[in-house]
Amino acid sequence: MTTPRSGGVPVLIATDVDGTLLDDDEKITARTRAAVRAAVDAGTQFVLATGRPPRWVAPVVDQLGFAPMAVCANGAVVYDPATDRIISARTLSADVLAELAEIAARVIPGAGLAVERVGNSAHDAATPQFVSSPGYEHAWLNPDNTEVSIEDLLSAPAVKLLIRKAGARSADMAAELAKHIGIEGDLTYSTNNGLVEILPLGISKATGIEEVARPQGIDASGIVTFGDMPNDVPMLDWAGLGVAMGNAHPEAIAAADEVTATNADDGVAQVLERWWP
Repeated sequence: MTTPRSGGVPVLIATDVDGTLLDDDEKITARTRAAVRAAVDAGTQFVLATGRPPRWVAPVVDQLGFAPMAVCANGAVVYDPATDRIISARTLSADVLAELAEIAARVIPGAGLAVERVGNSAHDAATPQFVSSPGYEHAWLNPDNTEVSIEDLLSAPAVKLLIRKAGARSADMAAELAKHIGIEGDLTYSTNNGLVEILPLGISKATGIEEVARPQGIDASGIVTFGDMPNDVPMLDWAGLGVAMGNAHPEAIAAADEVTATNADDGVAQVLERWWP
């Protein structure tokens, strides 16, 4: 049986949400919910590690039946859904956003831009959370963007910049952008349908999980992570045991210590049941 590098029961479990914890209908199955609850009841900490912004965490918490800490925006935000409070946020400055926007316009002609911002809570009315350039085509089925001018878009710090081109492949976009983006930020993507995200340099799901774990004296060796896409690679590589889903992107599989079943076949539960049958 593969175990964390610490050799024992995991001290902390961190899992991606879409394509990992959720099945293809965006549900947490009864088996997966029971496996997570068994781990938590035994004293292991459970953390969500997602590309989602804080305002998209509530449906996951509702299905779990409890409110774990959430590493959001691919590590740029640590959010406590139990108190609806943003614990910390790492941002791209307005100057860096302007540089990145210029690069995106030159390298990916016709791409739309959007930024994610956070305030003090998941739905902070004082802070427009997701603003986009005019005509931006949302990559998801639940668009909640507010269209603004490019000047307004780039006028305030943001936890991530989204570059979107319908009909393109995210991997191809990322490969082209990587030739031009150095110290401005870190590129990643969580879907291959023409959406690339840029985070503050050095930020990832691994850094977000570490921010949650470090004050408790938990190091990577006792942590298990689950993921399926390139934005999960840093945490899969960093954790004591990184587990890729059976449906995972090849980059996630290459970074992981092992591969479990797909998200549709309770892949997360199948691993957790080793310790909490």
